[in-house]
Amino acid sequence: MTIARHISLAALLLSTLGSQAFSQDAAANIEQLKATATQSEAARVAGEPAVTAARMQMKQLQDAVTQLKIEYSKSEATQAELVTKATQATEALKKAEDERKAALDAFTAARKAVLDAAGKDTLPAANEAYLKAAEALAAKVTATKTAADAVLPTEDAATQSLIILSGHPAKIAAAEKAAADFAPQLAMAETTYGTLAKTALDHQIALETAMVEAGQLVSFAKQVAPIFAQRCVACHNARTAKGRLNMETYANLMKGGESGDTVLAHKPDDSMLQMEIESGSMPKEADPLTPEQMALVKKWIQTGATLDAGVSATAALITIMPKPVQPTPPEAYRVAVPVTAVAISPDGTQLASSGYREVILWNVADGALIRRISNLAERPHDIEFTPDGQQLLVAAGTPGQLGEVKIFNVADGALVRDLFTTDDEVFSVALSPDATKIAATCADRSIRIYDRATGERTLFVEDHADWVLDVAWSPDGSKIATASRDKTSKVFNSQTGEAIATFNSHSEPVYSVSFLPDGNQVVSAGRDKRLRIWNVADAKQAREIGGFGGEVFKVVVMPDGQSLSAGSDKQIRQHKLADGAQVRAFSGHTDWVYSVAVHPASKRVVSGSHDGEVRVWNLDDGQSLLNFPAAPGLKPQVAAAQ
Repeated sequence: MTIARHISLAALLLSTLGSQAFSQDAAANIEQLKATATQSEAARVAGEPAVTAARMQMKQLQDAVTQLKIEYSKSEATQAELVTKATQATEALKKAEDERKAALDAFTAARKAVLDAAGKDTLPAANEAYLKAAEALAAKVTATKTAADAVLPTEDAATQSLIILSGHPAKIAAAEKAAADFAPQLAMAETTYGTLAKTALDHQIALETAMVEAGQLVSFAKQVAPIFAQRCVACHNARTAKGRLNMETYANLMKGGESGDTVLAHKPDDSMLQMEIESGSMPKEADPLTPEQMALVKKWIQTGATLDAGVSATAALITIMPKPVQPTPPEAYRVAVPVTAVAISPDGTQLASSGYREVILWNVADGALIRRISNLAERPHDIEFTPDGQQLLVAAGTPGQLGEVKIFNVADGALVRDLFTTDDEVFSVALSPDATKIAATCADRSIRIYDRATGERTLFVEDHADWVLDVAWSPDGSKIATASRDKTSKVFNSQTGEAIATFNSHSEPVYSVSFLPDGNQVVSAGRDKRLRIWNVADAKQAREIGGFGGEVFKVVVMPDGQSLSAGSDKQIRQHKLADGAQVRAFSGHTDWVYSVAVHPASKRVVSGSHDGEVRVWNLDDGQSLLNFPAAPGLKPQVAAAQ
């Protein structure tokens, strides 16, 4: 045997021994993690009764406060009425008693008349009068008793109400103090339990991670969800649930479809999902899953078809799976792409324009490229600078696949926050006037509001019947207005999501919306080639502005109440919204103008068109100051020789 052969065998032996050692170490680690996870879960379970009891006690204390306040409010609202009823009942009793006395006097007189008429011809008449007087007296006695019976309950009700009004404030204060005094105990119980729960979750995640790495478990969120999201959800969603199977969430998947259970844990060969995948029946009329993907799904079912620890069963797949890093934009554009969004920085020195999977920053003065911000979905639809100019909000989407809102640093293009992801495009994003809330609208008909500081969603509204294409905040931030492909524009309460007004006079899809400076009126525009100004209070149209040669894609309102609108007639038009008068038209674009932004302080207007051109205009006279293709590296087209 050659030396090389000896070395090869030795290397193989060492490799095998090393692999076995690693496997043994991994197995030992997993067993240790299992023990730790079991212990921490047991501690969490043991700690749960204490926090449950504390929560129940706090609820009882708060319910007591609520009940006392309800009783006080009811008494406050009805006290005058109860006193009136008691007074009326007393007066009715007095009247009934007076009538009874009068009836008694009449009866006494009638009886005396009978005695006086004894042996006389008038006796029959006296007897008849006597009987009538007796009947009248009996009726008055009954009426008096009825009136007397009514007095006590009304007096008691009025008295009880008065007792509540005089005594409940102290009781309410005491109940509120009891709740406040108990709050620290509840907080301590919540903190203790929260620590136990987090520890148990962390240990379970560590265990699952180790098991996935060792090949003993498959992560639904990281490994299986991406397969289902990319290959299955298009046909199996809430809107198009073929076979009545909705695969948008883990919970819906595990509910099964019209044939019953789709997934049977630990039984891949008996699971309808696996059989459909392996037979090529799913995805229908599309390439089958790869052998690797089929094997991964099968192993997930075989190992229990579990959901990752800490992941919500009702969360959309696209929100729990790893966020893919988007393809980089071209280093040099071969062709220009439509500029669907533009924005101007608060200091007026930079403009942002949409590109292909990127937002591009340019110098407003000379059009020089400043920075390219990438890792975005295919189409950036809306861009907004924060008031301090340090961050940039972007709404983007890849049709039918992905929608997102991201926040970037302007200075270096770094991603600050991946706010949210959805399974179809996000069309608009808007920052509240106080810069604390972010509103966005999506192709799934939703309107979403997020807290900028925490990234937590504070509102989710589904009120439109089709894509929601634009959103705007009222000047005071109390309301948002929306524009939709369902041919309506709406106004909602930004805190509760309650619908305040629905304007339905467009009769065509509505693309853009904005509040007027007073917040009492809204201007909306779209395919019907006009601006419509309408009242928030009654959703009635105040005026309309026509004269457009095509669809209106974007309208922005300036602080002075004038508007700038862009559309398919290749122009930007400036109007006075108060009376509808056109101030001027900005002419120069040779294709549809999709986007427009204005910086009143510097008197600059920026616009972007379908052919990829960005223009900078003078607001005062409408003159074009600068125009360039918003496509880095694009080389001028050279006409072919004749």
